[in-house]
Parts: sequence; structure tokens; C-alpha cells
Amino acid sequence: MIIIPTTKALHLIKHWRSAKNFQIILPGFNRDGKRYFPDGEIYAKIPQASKLKGVKVIVLHTGQPYPNEGLAELELILQILKDARVKNPEVFFSYFPYGMQDKVFDRGETNTAENLIKKLTMFYGVQKISIIDAHFQGEKWVKKYPLKMISALPLLQKAAQKDFGSDILFCSPDKGGKRRTGIEGMEKKRKNSYLSDMRSPERLKKLMKNRIVGVVDDLLETGGTLAKFHELCKNNGAKKVIALVTHGVLESGIERTKKTYAKFYLTNTINQKEANVDIAGLIRESLLKSEND
Repeated sequence: MIIIPTTKALHLIKHWRSAKNFQIILPGFNRDGKRYFPDGEIYAKIPQASKLKGVKVIVLHTGQPYPNEGLAELELILQILKDARVKNPEVFFSYFPYGMQDKVFDRGETNTAENLIKKLTMFYGVQKISIIDAHFQGEKWVKKYPLKMISALPLLQKAAQKDFGSDILFCSPDKGGKRRTGIEGMEKKRKNSYLSDMRSPERLKKLMKNRIVGVVDDLLETGGTLAKFHELCKNNGAKKVIALVTHGVLESGIERTKKTYAKFYLTNTINQKEANVDIAGLIRESLLKSEND
């Protein structure tokens, strides 16, 4: 199995050099020893591409930081594989970019997440796309595509329970979280791509009193949703409130949440210095299972 990491996913494979069952092929450099041209455009090169026919090839990518140039690099690598006639490549997203706009709210918008998946599968011939905690998991349109959804939630919960014990009341911040995880939570109704309201169901208010409450969320941007969740939990009498997040997108939101919550757990799907839960093993395990399927 060949793994080709994009530039922003290199942190996920730094301990894989001696890993069995995998061969890592790093993207090449230009004559200046860089993966960028002087004007900032992406340079992509896979010197061994012509030798990869008949081999299982998986491109490992994370959609942050710099989602636009990251997608450009991903598409260039897939085009190189296509030109080399490498059949049925796969893509593994530790974080899927443009996943927030996963439905059409207003006239003139588009489902960007679905369109990206459609392009990867139909134009580049990607056979399977694996995604850790996709924002659109559970949406009806997802079933149309060869997607494998992977959850980092068990790793986050294990880390939290190690520190606080097993009697943690895990909650979702909204209906989307419940759709993705099956965990009950606040009632947050999204009005459009930007605005939403949140309130506590009566049943949840009673459960929270004098409990350690852990909010489980797929991604953290500005931290507004988690700040409101924390406020409601405290109003409901929670003893402590901790946060478990898979994708830390914005530094400002991470800092805001760290200051607000009693404890903050964050995976390294995106290379953030505050990440304290490593998902490299989860990726390796998933890839090995895929190899044996």
C-alpha cells in the first residue's frame, strides 16, 4: 500500500517511517527545494508515479490550514496519478474542507461538499474517500458516494474518562451533532449558513445538575457555539463542563474554548499546537482494515 501525504498532512505520518504494510512516497520539490513557486503557486511532483500501476495508492490530506491551496495540491497529485494511469486511487481526509456548506439554504448557493466529492470520484476516478468526523455525516446525499466515515469520538471520550472517570454526561451541541454521533444534546436550529439558535431541553437540564458534562463536537471555528453551550450548562447546574473536539480550525476559537472550559480535548486532524489527542493510530488502523477488506 502506497501512502502519499500532501504537505499539510505530513504531521500525521512523522512516525510511520518504520510502519509495516505501508510505503510512504513524499511529494517532490522543485529546483529550489520547495513545493511552491516564487509567486506562491503550488508545485507538485510524484517522481515514482509511473511505477504505481496496479498498486493501491491512498492520498492522505487535511483540509486546514489554507484550504484553497490544499485542494489545489490534492487535485494536482490526483491529476499526476491519472496521467500515469494509476487506477482507482483513494483519498483519506483527516479533515474534509468545505464540509460546512453541505446543503443549500438560499437561492444561488450550492452544496459545496457534495460537489467536491462528485469531482473527486467522477473526474479523478477516486474509488473510495475516507473521512474523519465529516460535518455532513448522516445527510441523505452521502449514501450516493463511496464514502467511509470514521469517528475520532471514542479516542476523545477515552482521554476524558481517563481524567474525569466514567460518569461523564456526554452531549451534542445541536441536532447536527446528534445526527453524526447519536448522542442527545441541545436544540440548536440553524437558520442559514451563518446564524443559529440554541436552547436546553427540559430533560437535559435535569440530567446536567451536579454532573460533569462533556460536549462532543466535530469542529471548532470561532467558538461561539461552544461558548453558548457552556453558558447553558452552567445555568443548568453542571459541576464542570469539558469540551471534546475533533477538528480545531481556527486558533482564535481554540483559545476562546480553552479559557472557557475546565478541560479541552482536541485531536490533531489539523496540525494545531493545542492538539492533545493523536489520531495517527486511528488512521493506520483504518487503512490496514481497508487493505484486508
